[in-house]
Amino acid sequence: MCGRYSLALRPAQIRQMLQNDNMAVDDLPDDEGDEAPRQSYNFAPGYHGIVYRAEVPDWGAGPRRRHRNSSGETPAEEQTRGEAADDASKSRPVKYKLQSMKWGLIPFWTKRNPDYGSMMKTINCRDDSLAQSGGMWNTMKARKRCIVVAQGFYEWLKKDGGKEKIPHFIKRKDGKLMCFAGLWDVVQYENDDQKHYTYTIITTDSNKQLRFLHDRMPVILENGSEDLRKWLDPKRHEWSKELQSLLKPFEGELEVYPVSKDVGKVGNNSPSFIIPIDSKDNKSNIANFFAKGGKKKNVKKERQSEVEVKKEEGFVAEDSKEADKGGKASTGVKREAEEEPIEEEPPKKMPATMSATSNKSPSPQKRGKRKFSATSNATKSPNKAKQPGTQKITKFFANSS
Repeated sequence: MCGRYSLALRPAQIRQMLQNDNMAVDDLPDDEGDEAPRQSYNFAPGYHGIVYRAEVPDWGAGPRRRHRNSSGETPAEEQTRGEAADDASKSRPVKYKLQSMKWGLIPFWTKRNPDYGSMMKTINCRDDSLAQSGGMWNTMKARKRCIVVAQGFYEWLKKDGGKEKIPHFIKRKDGKLMCFAGLWDVVQYENDDQKHYTYTIITTDSNKQLRFLHDRMPVILENGSEDLRKWLDPKRHEWSKELQSLLKPFEGELEVYPVSKDVGKVGNNSPSFIIPIDSKDNKSNIANFFAKGGKKKNVKKERQSEVEVKKEEGFVAEDSKEADKGGKASTGVKREAEEEPIEEEPPKKMPATMSATSNKSPSPQKRGKRKFSATSNATKSPNKAKQPGTQKITKFFANSS
């Protein structure tokens, strides 16, 4: 499926890019204002995007359907007017337009505005469902075919049994716009004067390049190709095998790479969403942030090492101004480093113990109460005279032996 894509261009920019691919644009919405389409790097269902289609009435290409009476016959007057309108449309040259429409097709027979969940069911249309006769797509596939314009689309790679999902961005390798095959319709709800134009994107089997991501991908028609003209041709207002054969996997070259996980939240919008996550241009990549910091640290280390080498050699570079004052020294000449400290360097703070011992002048003693010790009475023991009978015990044993 295709549930998110990127289109952050103004209608005027889109027109220029399509015209460069030989795709005429005769009408387009304003770049700004209430009717202007949305510009977003994270385009989600429910947004108003840009659709490229042939300029046909709201009932689509081909003759208008006749309203039959109770007997099953079409009134003659109405049939005459319908045939005249068909002849006029065949004689006029085909014009193409860019139109702002809402993503999530709502069929013309809908009476009330559906909820978001119901709209999500029609953001995509499978190509194999169009091969069947009848169904809800029967009218749109024959009369209301269009191209959905995008810069690229997103798909999520599931890992660890679906616990982790890594978003990938897919775009054309040549940088051109992507032209998705789509269907459109217009509805007018009960008690509502406004017309609501909506669209869906047709999907098909993934090509070999995208099979690792998902088994489905949007039908991408080549810009300005004959296949694209057949798809939009209003003269082809009946579904055929030829139109069905156009719905196939893209055969051109695509560029696929992982991007920021922030794109997974609807409402987030940033140009970094379409930039590879490991690219140097991606400012949101934290690895690039630390890489820049590491480069700065290496530069500082190199400078510090150069200074340490000079200190070990015992030489310092002399400034040109100081050399002029000395009279003899010239710029670039090295002199022996002096042992005296540099005057500009602030004095180092000495520890408290060092400052106390280095001060030779005795500090005045404070008079106070006398302190008593539990083990000493602060009196010197009297000197006892040695008696002749006393001797060391080691000496005693020596004499007895």
